[in-house]
Amino acid sequence: MSLIQVALVEDHTLTRLGMRTALEQTQKVKVVGDAANAHDGLQLLQMTKPDVAIVDVGLPDMDGIELTRKFREFQTQTPDCKSKVLILTLNDREDTVLAAFTAGADSYCMKDTSIDQLVEAIEATYAGENWIDSSIARIVLKEVRPVGAKPTVAIDAIEPEYTQMLAATPLTDRELDVLALIVAGHSNYDIADKLYITVGTVKTHVRNILNKLCVNDRTQAAVRALRAGLVA
Repeated sequence: MSLIQVALVEDHTLTRLGMRTALEQTQKVKVVGDAANAHDGLQLLQMTKPDVAIVDVGLPDMDGIELTRKFREFQTQTPDCKSKVLILTLNDREDTVLAAFTAGADSYCMKDTSIDQLVEAIEATYAGENWIDSSIARIVLKEVRPVGAKPTVAIDAIEPEYTQMLAATPLTDRELDVLALIVAGHSNYDIADKLYITVGTVKTHVRNILNKLCVNDRTQAAVRALRAGLVA
């Protein structure tokens, strides 16, 4: 099995070198390059086109969110560049988290995570999933509208293939209602009670939602819904 090619953009030298060494020791990842600032990092990503770019938010010359945005712009002009972006930071502020996804980040991981969890995040991101640190999942989840409400942010950086997929098999109005209640923290029994349907019907709707969004769980469904504009 080929190694996942990763590029690191991190300004703290010891953190960057330590992360590089730890990742390569897992024998699952090949670090194709690293950079200490956004300017060099953008050039690195454009040149290496890694499978996964790990980008720190707190870079000295330009934050990692703006770097992500610029790299996504580059990708729109470079069809063969399929890199995913994993934001790595100590910052769990709501505005930063949402700005990262708005800019086109695929995943968001906290710096204090273990190397095993980081590798898990890299593998999931490489596989096309949205990996979100459990400590910030609540931020993403609460941005999905409750029934009848409007979101506070629109995340529309979804990949073209998912846009086409959703156009072919869109969520129904009832599925959107169920999705909103799921991410608001309601159980299947609560949803059944609120929508006056059976629990079995709720389970069917949940299964259809996950299938249509091509995700494995409710947190991933929330991110994909945000990025696809389903909550607007």
